[in-house]
Amino acid sequence: MVESPRPRAVREHPKAGWLAVGTVCFGAFMGQLDASIVTLTFPALQHEFATPLAAVQWVSLAYLLTLVGLVTVAGRVADALGRKLVYGYGFALFTLASAACGLAPGLGWLIGFRVLQALGAAMLQANSVALVVTSVRRDQARTALGIQAAAQALGLALGPALGGLLVGTVGWRWVFWVNVPIGCLALLAGRFLLPRTREHTPLGRFDWPGLGLLLLTTTSVLLLLSGFSGLSLPAPAVVALAAGFVAGAVLLFLAERRSANPLVDLSVLRPRAVSAGLAGALCGYLVLFGPLTLFPQVLGTHAGLVLTALPAGFALAALTAGKVLPPGWPVRARAALGAGISALGVGSLLFAGTAPLAAGMLLALTGIGLGVFIPANNAAIMAAIPRRMSATGGGLVNMARGLGTALGIALVTFCLNLGSGRWGALGAMAGTAVLMGLTGLLLRPASANR
Repeated sequence: MVESPRPRAVREHPKAGWLAVGTVCFGAFMGQLDASIVTLTFPALQHEFATPLAAVQWVSLAYLLTLVGLVTVAGRVADALGRKLVYGYGFALFTLASAACGLAPGLGWLIGFRVLQALGAAMLQANSVALVVTSVRRDQARTALGIQAAAQALGLALGPALGGLLVGTVGWRWVFWVNVPIGCLALLAGRFLLPRTREHTPLGRFDWPGLGLLLLTTTSVLLLLSGFSGLSLPAPAVVALAAGFVAGAVLLFLAERRSANPLVDLSVLRPRAVSAGLAGALCGYLVLFGPLTLFPQVLGTHAGLVLTALPAGFALAALTAGKVLPPGWPVRARAALGAGISALGVGSLLFAGTAPLAAGMLLALTGIGLGVFIPANNAAIMAAIPRRMSATGGGLVNMARGLGTALGIALVTFCLNLGSGRWGALGAMAGTAVLMGLTGLLLRPASANR
């Protein structure tokens, strides 16, 4: 339970911080690869285990519920025990659980192993942003977060193609086994390239009431959103989930205000850069994942190649925005530019029809806007959070990402079920991109440069 030091040659290397960023990119890549690849196994799982789609959906849903519910908790624990330590154990758990998923003898076992895999992913994701921003100078944070975002986009882009290839050739179990060699390599890299935690925030007495209320709130809202996304829920269950979400959120707020050692320190949310930035992150990931849900319904078999343009544009902008845009531009300007480009791309899809070439170009434009907005927005959030609580902040960013993802899927499904089709979904996404820009205007101009 002690973090191991880096070798002296690594620690004193002029690029030591960037070696740590590259190591974190392993987890960023694997997380998004897993998010975009698993749904392709559903038909094979239905056939092998002779179960309906409603049961198979829990392979993804159980993972999402665990991840969103525990990612902030994992960050708070990492701020106390050490971010490198928790990140390393998270990678080990994620890798072992991935191997177990590939060996699962039944659907129930698979869902259980996915819960363990999500726990490992929560330990990874809570610390990924924190390790990035604490490994480089403050003025390099935005560029470093852009590199991490590009790794996420690469995983998102490769997921459908790689998943389809694996399921169609060697079988669905390899969708999980593919994580094992990457995870083993990442464990070695983390051992030698990640820095130890220099500033800790003591955990004190663990906030079990806060954990229970947080799980109640996140589980209720995600199941409610899943109901809009096609999960079969009776009307009383929908009412109960809505009530559970509202009651859980209110009680969590009151409990954390009074707790001596809160799991979610509300003072972290007080700076405008944090509260507005988290709202912007949620909107950004809604705009990112909404089209990934919509266009397979609109374009059918042509969707895979077309959808690759969205994460490709995201990755391109995330890697190059720091070099192309003036270095003195404040975060408000970057946020407004990125949100404006995304709104233009999504809004133009309303009038572009379903021609694959036009759709691909506009999805790439949307991705470019998100690639400008999200790294700048995340850097602004992390700059406003004390470094000793950076993993807690990273957990909040990833919770916003998970909720934004669920909202994007639910929004598209809801519009399709209403009969408004792509018009309603794209219109709502364009409006969300505008709202994303408004949240960016609330950020302090200097926050990303601190």
